[in-house]
Amino acid sequence: MSQATEIGQPALDNLRSALRGDVLLPRDAKYDDTRQIFNAMIDHRPARIARCAGAADVVTCVDYARAHGLDVSIRGGGHNVSGKAVCNGGLMIDLAAMKGVRVDPRQRTVQAEPGLTLAELDRDCQRFGLATPMGIVSATGIAGLTLGGGIGWLGGKHGLACDNVRSVDIVTAGGKLLTASLDEHPDLFWAVRGGGANLGVVTSFEYRLHEVGPVLGGAVAWPLDQAKGVLRFYGDLAQSFPDELSANAGFATAEDGTPVLGVAVAWSGPLDDGERAIKPLRSFGNPLVDAIAPMSYVDLQRGGDGAFPRGRRHYWKAGFLRRLGPDAIDVLIQFASTMPTPQTQIGLQQMHGAAARVAPTETAFAHRHDQWDCLILTQWDRPADDERCIRWTRDLATQMEPHLERAVYVNDLGHDEADRVRAAYGMNYERLAAIKAKYDPANFFRWNQNVSAAA
Repeated sequence: MSQATEIGQPALDNLRSALRGDVLLPRDAKYDDTRQIFNAMIDHRPARIARCAGAADVVTCVDYARAHGLDVSIRGGGHNVSGKAVCNGGLMIDLAAMKGVRVDPRQRTVQAEPGLTLAELDRDCQRFGLATPMGIVSATGIAGLTLGGGIGWLGGKHGLACDNVRSVDIVTAGGKLLTASLDEHPDLFWAVRGGGANLGVVTSFEYRLHEVGPVLGGAVAWPLDQAKGVLRFYGDLAQSFPDELSANAGFATAEDGTPVLGVAVAWSGPLDDGERAIKPLRSFGNPLVDAIAPMSYVDLQRGGDGAFPRGRRHYWKAGFLRRLGPDAIDVLIQFASTMPTPQTQIGLQQMHGAAARVAPTETAFAHRHDQWDCLILTQWDRPADDERCIRWTRDLATQMEPHLERAVYVNDLGHDEADRVRAAYGMNYERLAAIKAKYDPANFFRWNQNVSAAA
């Protein structure tokens, strides 16, 4: 029997009557669709799902869960590999219906609710020729991405998603709705910019916007037998990229079943300058494909969506890579030739420029270096392949470990990596733990990549 089933019908009726949204139970028709997230390996079953319509609903849910001693998980966009958005037996606070957007073109700001995906926010902001840095797969939710840091195509020019947050409205463990900014609760504001879901439930983000017009995007791809030379050239060339250019390298499988190395680019400055900046990469070796072209920023953002559909099983490992040295390249190529499924990818997501120039202690996101987020993104369809795919992923992670920093992007952590949470925050962990102790001393928000208040 779960925690919530012991509470009784009157308490449930009171919760329902207090919400503008609704409450789903396991017997309800929409329950299974609502609890399912991006990663099909996650099969958690909350006893209650509260589909919130606004900040008042979130306050009500927090008060209800605290009064009845329930575990709480928070779901935003649902693009979550670890499964931390969905608890077992407690209350899942579902923010997916909270999709309000208010763009202020004159002030170049946007107020955005946490149920939005990147695609939805980008669409509204681009109506005014504006954007704020986000990720690179448009089905991703803005809330989880931003709270963990937010590495994306515009990072070189405009920083991480969290660097562009001006304020948040957040419901704390005590059921209070606070505004956190540089002027109000600045310690909480520091912590939510990279600290994940540890501090509360954000019900609104205010972002700084930037002019973003047509971009150069797309990818160049080479056969695997050219990968060593391409990666060495790319690793050196990337050190000289201007802020306007980001380029992510990665291994994938072509339609004919052969592994290839691709480099996907995004140029966010004048297009003629971009053509010149990208030319050395396009001219190297003998590419199989060159699909770089001018496009809208919205099209750039959704360019990778097809590689990450809902419903697949996922197991990821990741870490930050400062130098793309020959030994690391050899390991990557070795494993690229034995990827367990055609859907699996090995990625190198570039972080540089403005995102790397922020002081490590300015936000809770500490890893401010020119580097790559080295991603092992294993995907498959059949549960029968779980063991084989997980083993390959772990083997590659083990072989890459000597080349990686003792640092990881919190948004990449899986369900079995609680021992790496400290590495996600580095020098900022103790300060984050102290702020957690102030705003959530009982660790009410613990169904996450958890920073213990007792630390």
